[in-house]
Amino acid sequence: MHFGDEIRSREELAAFVRGLQQEYARRGQEWENASLERFLGALAAWIDDADGVYRNFGKDLPPGGDWTFFARSLQAATVYE
Repeated sequence: MHFGDEIRSREELAAFVRGLQQEYARRGQEWENASLERFLGALAAWIDDADGVYRNFGKDLPPGGDWTFFARSLQAATVYE
């Protein structure tokens, strides 16, 4: 996925996350943030800085993102089997 690509459905989001999981299984040791602690820290930092990142790519941060769904998804992954 590239910065300009869009996820248009819950199913596409799930497929994207599965792709990240597969990529981690193949090359996780090469990731900058290969531990869960570092990954979550980088995720929080990126979310904080997202408006600037979007601006750097000539885009606007989507105003209507479902932040609650994303937060609930992350929280649920701590206990979901």
